[in-house]
Amino acid sequence: MKGLPSLLKKISKLRFLVIGDVMLDHYIWGDATRISPEAPVPVVDIARDTWTAGGAANVALNIASLGAACTVAGYFGRDEAGERLTTILRDKKITPLTTPGNGPTILKTRVMVQHQQLCRLDREAPPAAYRFSTAAAEKLFAAALADCDAVIFSDYAKGILTDELVARITKLARAQGKFIALDPKPRRKLAFRDLDLITPNKRESLELAGIENPPHTPFPAAEVCARLHRLYGTKHLVITLGEDGMLLSTDGKIVKTIPTAAREVYDVSGAGDTALAGLALALAAGTSIEQAAHFANAAAGVVVGKLGTATVTPAELQAYVAHEK
Repeated sequence: MKGLPSLLKKISKLRFLVIGDVMLDHYIWGDATRISPEAPVPVVDIARDTWTAGGAANVALNIASLGAACTVAGYFGRDEAGERLTTILRDKKITPLTTPGNGPTILKTRVMVQHQQLCRLDREAPPAAYRFSTAAAEKLFAAALADCDAVIFSDYAKGILTDELVARITKLARAQGKFIALDPKPRRKLAFRDLDLITPNKRESLELAGIENPPHTPFPAAEVCARLHRLYGTKHLVITLGEDGMLLSTDGKIVKTIPTAAREVYDVSGAGDTALAGLALALAAGTSIEQAAHFANAAAGVVVGKLGTATVTPAELQAYVAHEK
């Protein structure tokens, strides 16, 4: 990838504001060699526990790991999970900005046995517990919005992002000339328009476009891109295609499809967050959509080669790209 050192230098001067559903990812690592006498389930002998940032907080972690400054706004409860998540972020020089709410900090616990996920345990409240007024948001985000170069909405459909909040922050950010990106979750039909970037996966892009694609039929790429541009007016659309790479579209027209950069895939947890962060960072730094996609693709390629929710550093990225030559 040409110009990577120069791009990383530009990224290091950027400041991002991430708004969305922050989570704490908890991993329980162990081994299972016997079945419980109480029920037909494995008995896991726990070796260790690890914690990292998940959801919108993982997007922020990826942004900071690649060298940009970042503030992340979301709900951090007054509980052990909230304190642990806040500490993780501050240790990475990320500023946590807590939103109003009355639920627990969202916590996802994954039980890992011999590098395989055995099950996942979720602790969270209904979306209403995390919603708050647009007026409160405007006041809460004013300083961070003024200081940043770009805004990312990271939606996991947990309640933080509402139509009114996204519309208001988009209007304010647009008036200040900020770059705006969104990773949508169409099952909740979040209303948005006139953003610089959205990054759905293949299934999400079909849902957003309102297109049914029967099994064993080709993905209607041109129709999806044209319809999403017509419906949402987004400048850049990047559809992540898993093992098939990324489909790039600008102003409703297909630019190209680039193949995946991953060499080994151990765990795809958080890979979408890495791709979103990489794309937004590179575009906000002034690259073309194609250059941004190659940058994000390489970053995601590093991350899926690691176990658990992970990030990528500039040094890892440069080593990875150098190996491709």
